[in-house]
Amino acid sequence: MFGLSYLKAPPTSYVILFKAGKAVKQGAGLSFVYFAPTSTVVNVPLGSRDVPFAFQETTSDFQQVTVQGTLTWRVADPQRLAAMFNHAVDSRGTYQTDEPDLVTDWLTRTTQVLVRGVVGKQVLRAALKTAETLSRDVLLGLRADDGVTMMGVEVLGLTVLGVQPAPEMGRALEAQAREALQGQADEAIYARRRMAVEQERVIKETELNTEIAVEDKKRLIREKQMAADVSVEDARGVLVDRRVANDRKDADGRAYALEAVLKPVRDVDWRTLMAVGAGGGDSRLMIAMAFRELAENAGKIGTLNISPDLLQSLLAAPAVTGKK
Repeated sequence: MFGLSYLKAPPTSYVILFKAGKAVKQGAGLSFVYFAPTSTVVNVPLGSRDVPFAFQETTSDFQQVTVQGTLTWRVADPQRLAAMFNHAVDSRGTYQTDEPDLVTDWLTRTTQVLVRGVVGKQVLRAALKTAETLSRDVLLGLRADDGVTMMGVEVLGLTVLGVQPAPEMGRALEAQAREALQGQADEAIYARRRMAVEQERVIKETELNTEIAVEDKKRLIREKQMAADVSVEDARGVLVDRRVANDRKDADGRAYALEAVLKPVRDVDWRTLMAVGAGGGDSRLMIAMAFRELAENAGKIGTLNISPDLLQSLLAAPAVTGKK
């Protein structure tokens, strides 16, 4: 009414009342009545604000990536910010221009420049893994930026939610990673197979070594048995030699005895021996000796007649002495 207006600012707003180009009132959360035609009210929000962003950037190997994150900032020096951007409001509290929104745009562009400077120095694979490092480097760059300091703005934090490749490149990387994992799985299978073959070889070698050791033991047993058999045969040979020597000595003894028996009659005529053997009482022996003499002198005999009675007496059984 009559140009008078009432302003009641919340604690998160810094209000400056200008009259005739001079600040007559300023502070956070002020309430006052002012004459609108001759006054200018500046309202600078002090609360923190989150600004989401998504940038399309190019890596050093010319691959497109999307960097998504959130920037958090607040006004640290409202007077300096009010001097750079128009935050004047009308009697209804509406900003007279869109310059307050330019602060967010300016911070977003500054953030994009810093993100581009970091991502542009990295290859695609490295850029996809540097979300945490990217957040730290860009935050340090914003806090050290002279333009941010001159605006009276304080950057509270910056979070990079992710760095995503282009869809087709993402599929290619997924396929490559999948093939690498499949290769590792195949290598693990081959390694298990090699290990199984190696274990089988060790088992076979152990079995062969065991068989060789058993055969060596058997060979040693056979050698010992053969040595024992050789010893037995040697002993048996010694026994046979001794037996042969003893038999030879026995034969020599019998031969010597027979030689001693026969030596006295060696030069005696056989007729005398037969006569002695017959004892002069066996007529048939005498007749046999006569026939032998006749045979020896057959060339000198012309005719020899033998009567049947003589032959019958020779063929007759000899008489047994002492029997009637």
